[in-house]
Amino acid sequence: MNFNFKPLIAFVFLAVATIGVHGQTSRQDGLNSNASLDELIDYALRNKIELKQAGIDQEIGEREIASALSGWFPQISATGSLSHNLIVPIANIGGQNIRMGQANNSALTFQADQAILSPELFQASKAARYVRQQNDLSVEDTKINTVVDVSKAYYDILTSEEQINIIDENILRLQRQYNEAKARYETGLVDKTDFKRAQISLNNANAELKSAKEMRKYKYDYMKLLLSMPQGEQITLSFTNQNMESNILLDTAELLQVAKRVEFQQLQTLQEIQRLNTQYQKWNYLPRLSAYGNYGLNYRNDRFANLYSDNFPASTIGLNLTIPIFQGTKRVQEIKKSQLQEERLKLDMENLENQISTEYSAAMASYRANMNEWRNARENMDLSEEVYNTIKLQYDAGVKTYLELMTAETDLKTAQLNYLNVLYAVLSSKLDIQKALGTVNTIN
Repeated sequence: MNFNFKPLIAFVFLAVATIGVHGQTSRQDGLNSNASLDELIDYALRNKIELKQAGIDQEIGEREIASALSGWFPQISATGSLSHNLIVPIANIGGQNIRMGQANNSALTFQADQAILSPELFQASKAARYVRQQNDLSVEDTKINTVVDVSKAYYDILTSEEQINIIDENILRLQRQYNEAKARYETGLVDKTDFKRAQISLNNANAELKSAKEMRKYKYDYMKLLLSMPQGEQITLSFTNQNMESNILLDTAELLQVAKRVEFQQLQTLQEIQRLNTQYQKWNYLPRLSAYGNYGLNYRNDRFANLYSDNFPASTIGLNLTIPIFQGTKRVQEIKKSQLQEERLKLDMENLENQISTEYSAAMASYRANMNEWRNARENMDLSEEVYNTIKLQYDAGVKTYLELMTAETDLKTAQLNYLNVLYAVLSSKLDIQKALGTVNTIN
């Protein structure tokens, strides 16, 4: 029997799109049957719980900004009072005792305040842009992790599907060998050793198939978790044939640009916010200036029933100026503390640059090593197939023993599975490099 593994190689390179390209997406909230990688990513970007939470955090940030900036609007309040003097105060003026008020008093005052000079509001106005930017970057970071995780899970499922196909084909070969060995044993051509060995190999292959299917089930459940899809729903994936040998390649000459990384941009934004905080502490030396105006309704009468019969209104406008002169050393200490925090963020930036550089170096080293292993695994798979086909012909002709045939069959299966595992490692490490370079596309 001549076993040809070439179609499996073509089938392995399935519809695994590169991270930088997102094709046709579903317009529905649900996930289409036989979903492609692009559709999975699109679904995840629309439904993943972490992304919805990040969106809510973004909205919360907008409300916080609006709340902080609301101080620039007039602040209007109303104050009401009602009181009864058990003993009306008496003052002696010019030798005469004069009652200072009446038994019942009531007032309603409307007050409007308008901030004119306020360090807190200056700081809030300037920081609003950076707060929004920080919230946007948090959403982007979550999207990047989502795209990478979903892609890796897709590749992992693809690998499992092909492993099961290999095991199925292995079982078919073993079943034929078992039938042949049994027939030879029953006709007395060989002893029962070959027959028993074939039975053992077939039993092991069936057990391996069951384990692979259980693992595949978990991987589908993990994909549902990444998609925030209810575990009870069914999911089917599309593996449209496509030659991917060119797509697993990567331009290893592309230079690392740390500024493209979201983490770096987040730290830069924190530096700007901290710089504004330092400026705010310096602005605390400025006076606070605000304008105000009020209008009051005042009622008083000795008889409660007639309290609101007479009104004595009052109204004032003016300016409030508060000049901070001395607060111990609080303002000086706050400025120094904020400056030290700026210095610490600079060190964080240096440390992050080193970490990103190391992460990129590790991802690149892993990719290159996996590419070497992939080429070696592909060659070994071809050689194992050739050896198996040759030994199978020799075994059928009675030249080779059954043990040699089983060894060749085991080597072939091992080479096939190793090829798939290494292929997944190559695709996974390529994603790691794209993430390290900051080139993952998250456009939904």
